[in-house]
Amino acid sequence: MQKQYYVYIATNPRNTVLYTGMTNDLNRRLYEHQNKLLSGFTAKYNVCKLVYYETFNSPTEAILAEKKIKAGSRLKKLRLIKSINPEFKDLLKL
Repeated sequence: MQKQYYVYIATNPRNTVLYTGMTNDLNRRLYEHQNKLLSGFTAKYNVCKLVYYETFNSPTEAILAEKKIKAGSRLKKLRLIKSINPEFKDLLKL
């Protein structure tokens, strides 16, 4: 089975903070965010809700996609999220 890589955008419960990241295990990574297992931005701003993700077959593709999203404005990120998740539902709980 081929390994998969994910680029994701997560937010806080009030959808006021956006965090873009990359991982090879989306469930584990969101568990870490939700339980504040890693100190830093996501723990400080209570980033715990997955609102967008893309899947890639190589880490290089995922890193390039992450950089592209991070380079975009907040408005571009919001448009990207709303293109697949207009209600900002937690995609891990669907």
